[in-house]
Amino acid sequence: MAHTRSAEKRIRQTETRTEVNRARKSRVRSNLRAVEEAITAGDAAAAAAALKTAQPEIMRGVTKGVLHHNTAARRVSRLAKRINSLSATKA
Repeated sequence: MAHTRSAEKRIRQTETRTEVNRARKSRVRSNLRAVEEAITAGDAAAAAAALKTAQPEIMRGVTKGVLHHNTAARRVSRLAKRINSLSATKA
Protein backbone atom coordinates (compact mmCIF):
# COMPACT_ATOMS: atom_id res chain seq x y z
CA MET A 1 0.00 0.00 0.00
CA ALA A 2 1.23 3.49 -0.82
CA HIS A 3 2.44 5.56 2.10
CA THR A 4 2.60 9.01 0.52
CA ARG A 5 0.19 11.15 -1.46
CA SER A 6 2.56 11.20 -4.41
CA ALA A 7 2.72 7.40 -4.41
CA GLU A 8 -1.08 7.22 -4.32
CA LYS A 9 -1.27 9.62 -7.26
CA ARG A 10 1.30 7.57 -9.17
CA ILE A 11 -0.86 4.46 -8.62
CA ARG A 12 -3.92 6.28 -10.00
CA GLN A 13 -1.96 7.49 -13.02
CA THR A 14 -0.60 4.00 -13.67
CA GLU A 15 -4.08 2.49 -13.59
CA THR A 16 -5.33 5.09 -16.07
CA ARG A 17 -2.37 4.54 -18.42
CA THR A 18 -2.81 0.78 -18.19
CA GLU A 19 -6.43 1.03 -19.30
CA VAL A 20 -5.53 3.29 -22.23
CA ASN A 21 -2.65 1.05 -23.31
CA ARG A 22 -4.79 -2.08 -22.98
CA ALA A 23 -7.42 -0.54 -25.26
CA ARG A 24 -4.75 0.50 -27.74
CA LYS A 25 -3.19 -2.98 -27.81
CA SER A 26 -6.60 -4.51 -28.27
CA ARG A 27 -7.31 -2.22 -31.21
CA VAL A 28 -3.99 -3.20 -32.83
CA ARG A 29 -4.67 -6.90 -32.30
CA SER A 30 -8.19 -6.57 -33.73
CA ASN A 31 -6.82 -4.96 -36.88
CA LEU A 32 -4.15 -7.65 -37.21
CA ARG A 33 -6.81 -10.34 -36.78
CA ALA A 34 -8.91 -8.78 -39.56
CA VAL A 35 -5.93 -8.92 -41.93
CA GLU A 36 -5.15 -12.53 -40.92
CA GLU A 37 -8.75 -13.59 -41.53
CA ALA A 38 -8.78 -11.99 -44.97
CA ILE A 39 -5.51 -13.72 -45.87
CA THR A 40 -6.81 -17.06 -44.62
CA ALA A 41 -9.97 -16.62 -46.67
CA GLY A 42 -7.78 -16.07 -49.72
CA ASP A 43 -9.28 -12.69 -50.57
CA ALA A 44 -6.35 -10.53 -51.67
CA ALA A 45 -8.40 -7.36 -52.15
CA ALA A 46 -10.00 -7.58 -48.71
CA ALA A 47 -6.63 -8.39 -47.14
CA ALA A 48 -5.01 -5.37 -48.80
CA ALA A 49 -7.84 -3.13 -47.63
CA ALA A 50 -7.59 -4.52 -44.10
CA LEU A 51 -3.83 -3.95 -44.07
CA LYS A 52 -4.35 -0.39 -45.28
CA THR A 53 -6.53 0.31 -42.23
CA ALA A 54 -4.35 -1.74 -39.86
CA GLN A 55 -1.01 -0.17 -40.74
CA PRO A 56 -1.74 3.33 -39.33
CA GLU A 57 -3.17 1.78 -36.17
CA ILE A 58 -0.04 -0.36 -35.72
CA MET A 59 2.25 2.63 -36.24
CA ARG A 60 0.13 4.67 -33.84
CA GLY A 61 0.83 1.95 -31.29
CA VAL A 62 4.53 2.56 -31.88
CA THR A 63 4.29 6.30 -31.30
CA LYS A 64 2.25 5.73 -28.13
CA GLY A 65 4.79 3.24 -26.79
CA VAL A 66 2.60 0.13 -26.92
CA LEU A 67 4.71 -1.63 -29.57
CA HIS A 68 8.39 -1.52 -30.39
CA HIS A 69 9.16 0.07 -33.75
CA ASN A 70 10.95 -2.97 -35.17
CA THR A 71 8.16 -5.30 -34.04
CA ALA A 72 5.56 -3.20 -35.81
CA ALA A 73 7.67 -2.87 -38.95
CA ARG A 74 8.29 -6.62 -39.00
CA ARG A 75 4.58 -7.44 -38.65
CA VAL A 76 3.53 -5.01 -41.37
CA SER A 77 6.27 -6.28 -43.66
CA ARG A 78 5.35 -9.93 -43.19
CA LEU A 79 1.65 -9.24 -43.70
CA ALA A 80 2.36 -7.25 -46.87
CA LYS A 81 4.59 -10.04 -48.13
CA ARG A 82 1.86 -12.63 -47.55
CA ILE A 83 -0.76 -10.44 -49.26
CA ASN A 84 1.52 -9.89 -52.25
CA SER A 85 2.18 -13.62 -52.58
CA LEU A 86 -1.56 -14.24 -52.30
CA SER A 87 -2.33 -11.84 -55.15
CA ALA A 88 0.57 -13.20 -57.20
CA THR A 89 -0.80 -16.74 -57.06
CA LYS A 90 -4.28 -15.53 -58.06
CA ALA A 91 -3.02 -13.57 -61.08
